[in-house]
Amino acid sequence: MACGGKEEKKKEGFSVDREKTKTEKPVEAVAATSTVSPSERVDLENKGVGPIKSVTLSPDIDQALAKKGEEVYSQMCMACHRVDKKFIGPAPTGVLKRRSPEWVMNMILNPEVMVKEDALAKELMAEFNGAPMANQGLTEESSS
Repeated sequence: MACGGKEEKKKEGFSVDREKTKTEKPVEAVAATSTVSPSERVDLENKGVGPIKSVTLSPDIDQALAKKGEEVYSQMCMACHRVDKKFIGPAPTGVLKRRSPEWVMNMILNPEVMVKEDALAKELMAEFNGAPMANQGLTEESSS
């Protein structure tokens, strides 16, 4: 999840073409009855807390930006995230099928506030043994 600033970075190695799937009820309502772990729960409506309010994904991937995103991911994210499996943090594979692009970017850019104010981010931290998302100091501009 902490793999870069611009959304295009997270596209490398992941499909950005997604079908709109059923969105779960708000986290507070689902938590007591759901048997789906927070990392597997689908919530495409939650935009999270932070500077990113709206993201429009292009169907075409900017290959140069994706390459830069891969480099950032390798340098800053691999300590806690593995592409296809849970590690210290959740696996980013398929994240845009479970989370809105805004939520993902806000988690990357604003992790301290997200784990304090976003119910899903709090649940993810609990699922991953209280390991908070590290702030890598990334900005939208640092990824351009």
